[in-house]
Amino acid sequence: MPDAVMLFAAGFGTRMGALTADRPKPLIDVAGKPLLDHALALCAHLPTRVVNAHYRAEQVEAHLAGTGVHVSVERPDILDTGGGLRHALPLLGQDPVFTLNTDAVWAGPNPLRLLAEAWDPARMDALLLCVPLGQAVGRKGGGDFTISGDGHLSRTGDHVYTGGQILKTELLAEIPEDVFSLNLLWNRMNEAGRLHGLSYPGHWADVGHPEGITLAEEMLARYV
Repeated sequence: MPDAVMLFAAGFGTRMGALTADRPKPLIDVAGKPLLDHALALCAHLPTRVVNAHYRAEQVEAHLAGTGVHVSVERPDILDTGGGLRHALPLLGQDPVFTLNTDAVWAGPNPLRLLAEAWDPARMDALLLCVPLGQAVGRKGGGDFTISGDGHLSRTGDHVYTGGQILKTELLAEIPEDVFSLNLLWNRMNEAGRLHGLSYPGHWADVGHPEGITLAEEMLARYV
């Protein structure tokens, strides 16, 4: 099982409108605590926790001061998910890592523990945790993936990627760009038949837009 997690928290949060005018999205409160703290609670059992930061990074650093959580600040440019993960590797190490988005809230079993139980590095280069559309609260639009009977992923379908995964990081070194999405790695892994998915049995709320806050709080009140 991986012992390190990367939490993505560097984005500008533009879909949040005025709510992110004076703070980064991960520090917006949902059900009485910042989104970032919801994510950190899921990985409290891991010895290495890294949060990336760019927009209003000083607020993220101040929030995490004294917690033992590392902050990987991206300057002068934001690096997207792939570039951000590669930038943080000196803190994360070279073994497979968990990643988790910080703009989502979960109701159900711990997503990282489910991933760890299903992880098979002999067959997988990445294992993405996806939730059925009907359990994706606040989701706008369709699904991202289809999970086959043997766990392989294909694009589009009835499952939404949650932002939680286990990923081998070796392929990051092969990407020439500084700024790039993890989609580039997934495409390569998919071509090799090593991109896998796991269906989440609980509920998951996308808090990337203002109305997602109320929907997430209602979900937590109902299911937690």
